[in-house]
Amino acid sequence: MATTGQYPERLLVLGGGPAGAAAAMGLAATGYPVTLISEPRPFAAIEGISERVVDGLHQAGFSQALERLPEPTPRRVTWNGLTSAANRERLIDRQAFDRALLADLERAGVRVIRGRVRRLERCGEGHRVRVTQAEGTRLYPGDFLIEARGRRAPAGDRQRRCGVASVSLLQRCRGPSLPPGSAVESFAEGWAWMAANGAAERYLQLTLDVAHARLPEKASLTGFILGHLRCLPQAAPFLQDAEPLGPAHARTSTPSHCIEPVGDDWIRIGDAAMAVDPLSGNGIFQALSSALQAPAVVHTLLRRPQDGELAKRFHRQRVADLFNRYSRIGRDFYAMEWQWADRPFWAARRAWPDSEPLHRRFGLSDMRIRLLPVLQGEFIVAREGVVTPDHPLGIWHLGGVPLAPLVRALQQGRERPPLDTLAGWPPVSAEQRRLIDNFIAGCRPAPGEQRG
Repeated sequence: MATTGQYPERLLVLGGGPAGAAAAMGLAATGYPVTLISEPRPFAAIEGISERVVDGLHQAGFSQALERLPEPTPRRVTWNGLTSAANRERLIDRQAFDRALLADLERAGVRVIRGRVRRLERCGEGHRVRVTQAEGTRLYPGDFLIEARGRRAPAGDRQRRCGVASVSLLQRCRGPSLPPGSAVESFAEGWAWMAANGAAERYLQLTLDVAHARLPEKASLTGFILGHLRCLPQAAPFLQDAEPLGPAHARTSTPSHCIEPVGDDWIRIGDAAMAVDPLSGNGIFQALSSALQAPAVVHTLLRRPQDGELAKRFHRQRVADLFNRYSRIGRDFYAMEWQWADRPFWAARRAWPDSEPLHRRFGLSDMRIRLLPVLQGEFIVAREGVVTPDHPLGIWHLGGVPLAPLVRALQQGRERPPLDTLAGWPPVSAEQRRLIDNFIAGCRPAPGEQRG
C-alpha cells in the first residue's frame, strides 16, 4: 500500500476512469493525501483497448484491473470496400473495469468517494466540491484540483478547439452467444463498430455527423440504429436473432482540445484536456498518456513553484501535441475511404484538422538544440534536447542517454564521435550503442538523396 500524507496538501481528483485513476495512483505514491470522486457510468458499454493500454496500466501500478482483462480477440475492418482482420483488441466491460480501478486505488491508500459532483467552488486559496451521495450532499475541500471527468467535464470559460461535430449512438442487444470479437465498417453517412463479449450481449455503435444525421426522437433511436446496421454486411452476425436490450444512448464524440489545460492549483487530464475521434481506437491510451505525466506536473507546481511555468509549458505542449497527432491519424484514415469522398461526413473529416503531414522527413541540418521541459524522476526540469520537424516537443535522450551532445558533435563535423567521451554522457551499453548507431545512420541521407 502506498504511503500517503508525506505532504500536507489535499488533492481532489474528479473522475474515476483510467485517466483520473492513473493520476490518483501516481500522486498517492508520491506522498500526497488524495481523494478521488467518481460517479458510476450511467449505462453498460464495451470498449476495445490495445496492448499499449495494457502497458500503461502496468506502468500506473494497477493489478486488479489487469487481472480482469480479457484476452485479445479478432477485429475485422471493412473500409473503402476492403476487409482485413489483422488487428486484435481486448473488449472490456467499462463498468466492471472502472470498479476494478477504484478497488486498486483504495488498496493503494486513495480515498474514494462514490457520488456525483454538483458544483465546484473556490474556497480561500483552494477548492471545494459539492457532491451528492447516497446519504446526502457533502462538501469536500482540496488544495489542488485534478479534472478527469472526460468529455462531460464543464469547460467553463476556457477556450476550446473543436473538430467536426460528431455523435455516437450506442445500442445493446441480447441474443444467442457469439464468439468474442469486434468489427468496423464504413458507410455513406459514417461508420459502425460492433462487438460481442463472448456471451449473450452485443454492442452496436454508429458514429455520424451532427449537422447531417437527421436524428429521430430519442424513442425512435433504436430503430434508427438497427435500420442502418441491417444494410452492413459486417453487422449481420451481431444482429442475427438479437433483440434490443434497454434504450439507445447518444453521446458526443466531437474532437476537442482545451487550449489551457493547467493552472497554479488545477490541471485537466485525459478527455477533459483533449478528446479525439473514437475512430483512432486510442481514447483510453491517450487519456493514460496525459495522466501518467500529471503527477510530476502537479508535484513540481506544489514543491517547486519557481519551476511552475516550466511544468505548465510541459503539460500544455504535450496535450496539444497529442491532440494534433491523433487528429491527423484520424484524418488520414478517413481519407482512405474513397467510396463516399464527396458525402458531407467524409468530406469534412478528410480535411480536418489541417493539411500538415503526420510525419516529416528531416536530416542533421534540420535539428535544433534547445532547452526543453522534460520529465526527470518526480519533477519537470529543464534539459537540453533536440527539436526536429517531426519531433516538435524535442527528444531529450535515446535509451536513457542524452542526445544533444551527440547532435552537437555531429553538426560540428565529427564523423563518429567517441560516445563515452562526450560531455554529459555516461558509459553506454551495447543496446544503447545500437540505438545511437541507428540514429546516426538515419541522420545521413543515402547517396544522391537530399533532405530539408
